[in-house]
Formats: sequence, structure tokens, C-alpha cells
Amino acid sequence: MTEYLTVDSGTLAYEVTGASGPLVVLAHGMGDSREAYRFVTPRLVDAGYRVAAVDLRGCGESSAQWPSYSRTDIAGDLLAVIRHLGGPAVLVGHSISGGAATIAAAQAPDLITGIVELGPFTRKQSIKLGDLRVGRYRNGMLRLLGTGLLGSASLWRSYLDIAYPGKKPVDWTARTARIDAMMREPGRMKAMQKMGQSTPADAGAQLGNVRCPVLIVEGSLDPDWADPRAEGEAIVAALPAGLGRLEMIEGAGHYPHVQYPDEVTSLLLTFLRANTRV
Repeated sequence: MTEYLTVDSGTLAYEVTGASGPLVVLAHGMGDSREAYRFVTPRLVDAGYRVAAVDLRGCGESSAQWPSYSRTDIAGDLLAVIRHLGGPAVLVGHSISGGAATIAAAQAPDLITGIVELGPFTRKQSIKLGDLRVGRYRNGMLRLLGTGLLGSASLWRSYLDIAYPGKKPVDWTARTARIDAMMREPGRMKAMQKMGQSTPADAGAQLGNVRCPVLIVEGSLDPDWADPRAEGEAIVAALPAGLGRLEMIEGAGHYPHVQYPDEVTSLLLTFLRANTRV
């Protein structure tokens, strides 16, 4: 059942599953909704956790129009949800929300006991000419840039096809149809464009201020980086020594939690058991 939380500039939609247990908050990437965790949430609940899946500002059932869509903004939204639900929590963020998780952990260490970042955009990015020799990266980047510049739903669908290399989820056709419908709602595409234009520099600046354990999960075939492993290693290296760990999901693209939910959930549960008490 959808619940709503009003913050300063709009309304956030979220859904809580599980009556008791340590709180886990799940945040998706741009152009998506909390349904991104549809395969993960039931497994976490069965393991004894209370799970809150949040629609980011501009996405899903949350308000479409906001003054800005930075990682710092998203971090503030997620912290508001955690306070409302009576944290602390382990915060799981995908893509843009991975960077937001870093900021939230640095800003409110009393509310965040651990963070998991899935294919995160947490560091300032730059396109190197040599990287463009990697076909999946070149093709994905062109479609992302085209989506951002033109606001094209068809280019976004084309990007998603590359971002899910090989193995598609069982509900691929129905799910992509729902994403397409969401992106055609007034203000949704504009929100995604603004997210895409926001820099991860605010998140990168906070990496050294994180004090809780961090798990970084990268798909080996993620088209958003020419070398996903190197990106994950760079994030871990920027954290205080000993806090971060990188795990790779072989064959996964930018959505490892949707393509390989069993593998990702296993990593999540190992991390949660080490950093919470069921």
C-alpha cells in the first residue's frame, strides 16, 4: 500500500513491507520507480527485515515537479523517510541514489548504520576517448546523452535494452511498458533530464566523511562505465580505510538487482546480518 510523506517541496511516495525487524530503505535510479526492487523486497522481508521502498522525487507516485533533483536533495528526502519511519536504517541506493546514500550517511551517521550502492554514480565523471572504444559503453552513453538532450522515451527504452545485457527479467515486456507510461506523465521526463544533468561531485566530496560500512555492487557489463570494476574500486579507495568492499556480479548490466536478484539479495543479507540485529 502506498504511503505518502510531505516534505518542504513536494510529496514522497513509499511502501513499507514487513511488520517488524531492522529497517532497510531501498532507493531506485533515475527514470524508474520503487518497483525496481520487486524481486528483492520479498526476500528481505522473509529474512526478518522491515523494508521501505521509496519513489524518488520526480518518479513513480511521488510529486513530479521539484525545484531541483541533485543527490543532496535525494539524500535529504531519504533521511526524511527514515526519520518518519523511526530509523536508523541500512540504506540501499541504485545509480543516482547510490551517490545520495553516500551523502545521507555522511550527513546523518546516527540514522544510517550501513549503505549499499548498486551501480552507483558517486564520483565526478568524465568521458575519455579511449573508453569510447568499448562498444557497450559507447552505445549506452550515446543513448543516455540523447535521452537527456531530447527527452526521448524511445531512446530511454533503447538504453534500457543495453543496460540489461543478455538476461532480461521475466516481466520485461510489462515492466518496460509501465516505465514508458510513467515517463509520458507530465513532468516525469523533465525530472529525469534534470537528474541526468546533476553532477555526482556533491557525493564524491562526502566519501571521506562516511563512517559506516559500505558495500559497492557493480555489474561486470554495466554500460555506464568502460571498466565497472575500476569505478567500484575508485569509490572504495575514496572511503576511509577498511569501510568499503566491492562485489562484482558477472554478466550483469546497470541493474544487477533486477537481472540477478538472488545473487544481489545474498550479498545484501550477508551485509545486513553483519550490520543489524534481526
